[in-house]
Amino acid sequence: MNKKLSIFFLASLFLFASACNEDFLDKKPLAGFPEDDVWNDPTLTEAFLNDIYRGLGHGMYETMLASHTDETHFIHNYDTRQVVESILTPTDLGNFNGGRLPHFQWNDSYKRIRAANIFLEKIDETPFEEDLKKRMKGEAHFLRAYFYHNLVRLFGGVPIVTKVYELGDDFLVERNTLKECIDFIAVECEAAASLLPLRQEGANVGRANKGAAMALKARMLLYAASDLYHTTGWTSGFGNPELVGYVGADRNQLWRDAKDAAKAIIDLGAYDLYNRTPNSQEDAIQGYTDLFLSKQNEEVIFNRFFLEKRDDGYNFGKHNGPNGYHNWGGNTPLQNLIDDYEMEDGSLFDWDDPAHAAAPYKNRDPRFYASILYDGAKWRPRPSDVIDMDSEGIIQTGQYERKNSSGEIEVMEGLDTRKSPIEDWNGSYSGYYLRKFVDVNVDHQFFKQETPWPFFRYGEILLNYAEASIELGEEDDARMAINMIRERAGMPTISDTGADLKQRYRNERRVEMAFEEQRYFDARRWMIAPDVLSKDAQGIQIYAKLNGDNTHTYTYTPIVVQDRGWNDRMYLLPIPQGEMEKNNKLIQNPGY
Repeated sequence: MNKKLSIFFLASLFLFASACNEDFLDKKPLAGFPEDDVWNDPTLTEAFLNDIYRGLGHGMYETMLASHTDETHFIHNYDTRQVVESILTPTDLGNFNGGRLPHFQWNDSYKRIRAANIFLEKIDETPFEEDLKKRMKGEAHFLRAYFYHNLVRLFGGVPIVTKVYELGDDFLVERNTLKECIDFIAVECEAAASLLPLRQEGANVGRANKGAAMALKARMLLYAASDLYHTTGWTSGFGNPELVGYVGADRNQLWRDAKDAAKAIIDLGAYDLYNRTPNSQEDAIQGYTDLFLSKQNEEVIFNRFFLEKRDDGYNFGKHNGPNGYHNWGGNTPLQNLIDDYEMEDGSLFDWDDPAHAAAPYKNRDPRFYASILYDGAKWRPRPSDVIDMDSEGIIQTGQYERKNSSGEIEVMEGLDTRKSPIEDWNGSYSGYYLRKFVDVNVDHQFFKQETPWPFFRYGEILLNYAEASIELGEEDDARMAINMIRERAGMPTISDTGADLKQRYRNERRVEMAFEEQRYFDARRWMIAPDVLSKDAQGIQIYAKLNGDNTHTYTYTPIVVQDRGWNDRMYLLPIPQGEMEKNNKLIQNPGY
């Protein structure tokens, strides 16, 4: 091992600002520390561990994973086009290259895994109190499992590396089978759960806990049972199916394992849905809004904190806010998603229904209003140079007829369109902006919000439990879990059965977990990607015609805002060509 270990304190410790001890920052130059110092000083050891946490990333980078799906459109491109058109190659991974989504990159993940391996090799030798070593060791097991879970979700079976390779070692290793990888992740999670407290308290809030380890295991076991890993048609001609799927598995047992893992979290009694029993539709909207702005509540299992003065690629409100507020409008919701929000009575939205087509934003699922900024939505006060044009702070994404001072009718472009009189380059193509995760109390033109990123929350656990129950034919359990989530959302309960229940569940997961880095993987593991990700990205064109009584009649016309395409090889990413060249034992994924 190198005799000095580089530790990026300022970057790593921002994740746990409350745990900072400024005294130790003056002990040594920040560039690096002798190895013996690191493993004999608990503050330095913890700083090493903190730096591993940075590899977890988050879902609030400027380009969101949602824009690689039918949830949002990234208006600035940044190589997202290669992904959504399914034209990736081993030499061009589009937006998965570079620093846009670092937590989903092969090389970065293995760098973090190596750091976790170093930590786990050294921690038992340290002279610290056993409780401290136990807690930090549990965190390292969780982190290593999390990085592997991201690799497996994207690439299938990958090399499992648990030793620290040094210069001169033979580091050429084969890919492990998918089953071996998932089994390894599950064992790592169990090890972490056995060492970690149920909740982290005080200065350790924000670190991995027992619930996070159990939630990671539950998610991975749900994936293991899913269609993608048990269907071979898309891998036709591939000589190593064990790398990308299960071979000869008892699928019913896999679903049972997934359900049991979710049930174990439920049985802890430590978590609940936030604002579980709203008093009204407005209360449901506000509760779902506040869920994602609160750093700690009963639904949070594990999330990432942010501080306004620290960045890490995070400026969510400015990146995604309306251009009429001098924001950048980056990841804009698509009509594809909007149409999947039910009516408030539980019926489906339908463009062929004249009442729906005439007023598509009325009487919808409360989560729609908490997640989407649409034409006519009330937002925050406009900036000082815009407020004279809109004193109420109403989102404007259409064209509106107005009478001028001469009584002639003019067509005015909305302040939040791509022809805005404020800024005409950052506007949404789709006619929508993100509302979920955005703090309305922050002026994002000048300030950053501190909204956390949820890695795991109890809502996902209930959905995982429901999905496994459906696949096992235990529909009462599934409806119970789904209805808990719907009741929290202010939506009527369901009584569907069979195929209707399965479809209802999938749509429930779609809207409940929107923009939370779930849809990219759900569309693949359910193997619905050829149907939903091949559809072109849609938006809305809005025209408000002035009536004789000075009111408006609105016309809403769905439009295409981005071409999309699907190729079955996109069920998994290609292993980067550079990695293939460094390790000739690797086998490339099907279709590449």
